[in-house]
Amino acid sequence: MSKIRIAVVGVGNCAAALVQGIHCYRAIEEKDAIGLMHWSIGGYHPYDVEVCAAFDVDQRKVGRDLSEAVFAPPNCATAFFPELPASGVKVQMGRVLDGISAHMLDYDPQYSFLLADQKEADQAQVVKILRESNTEILLNYLPAGSETATRFYAECALEAGVAFINNIPVFIASDPAWAARFAEKKIPIIGDDIKSQIGATIVHRALAELFGKRGVKLDRSYQLNTGGNTDFLNMTNHERLVTKRISKTEAVQSAALKRLADRDIHIGPSDYVPWQKDNKVCFLRMEGQIFGNIPINLEMRLSVEDSPNSAGITIDAIRCCKLALDRGLGGVLEGPSAFFSKHPPVQYPDHQAYQMTEDFITGD
Repeated sequence: MSKIRIAVVGVGNCAAALVQGIHCYRAIEEKDAIGLMHWSIGGYHPYDVEVCAAFDVDQRKVGRDLSEAVFAPPNCATAFFPELPASGVKVQMGRVLDGISAHMLDYDPQYSFLLADQKEADQAQVVKILRESNTEILLNYLPAGSETATRFYAECALEAGVAFINNIPVFIASDPAWAARFAEKKIPIIGDDIKSQIGATIVHRALAELFGKRGVKLDRSYQLNTGGNTDFLNMTNHERLVTKRISKTEAVQSAALKRLADRDIHIGPSDYVPWQKDNKVCFLRMEGQIFGNIPINLEMRLSVEDSPNSAGITIDAIRCCKLALDRGLGGVLEGPSAFFSKHPPVQYPDHQAYQMTEDFITGD
């Protein structure tokens, strides 16, 4: 099969896990592969993904080979494949806009951003890079709250004619106006806000659905998350959390038998703990009533490396997006968006979204 040529916006921890994973899975056999929906999706394997362009704005990454940039501070993702060969892909200066919160420039640079002293790319430059690199799919890995910057890169994707996977909680695929524009140009899009493999949201959804199926009345619930990567530091600015909270909350509300009142559900990033680095800890509590109006309380703690937890899902999403390109399909990929994303245009139960994605893969 041919390579799947992708470009990455934001060479942070998630990109680091993705790039390492692509190379890691080149060195193993199918029987040893874990963390993927399938080893082969439409004939495409995880090692068929190739990063051919990358954009960032941090001076420690811009201008460096991608294989070096993914390990540059403030990245702190686990180096599970540290001997990356030189990629030949130089990280390009992107567009800042609202991609960096002001407090991220004033914090300890070991954990925060150092803005590169280079001229920012405009739309024409980004589009030129995408075209000249023969990019097929553009991945958005900007920080949460990057509303204007995400729309900038979505515009670039539309102009360049490349597919778009929106991994962050800015509403593009789930915005009817944006979805219509991708459909009109017959360009595939998956989004919004990627679900992790076994993360806080997918577990919370499963438990909320379980409560409903077992006849338990869910009265209230919270999900509190802490972490020490730049994503959590970025989200200490609560103004950048609006769509993140909507995305995570709606993902759980849609799985519950009956929607909870706003005062009875609280979901979202809770605090930044630097020494946790890329480890994310979720504290989840659900309160309800079983037969006879007897109370039931469930508490759970989940600890997981945040960035690798989404990398396998991203590789599956990339391969589904490539299948859409091969088939000449455009617009929102409904099944893959529902299965891979927290805030798709239409929410489906996870088992149904899974089957829709399987049907999409097989062409049924």
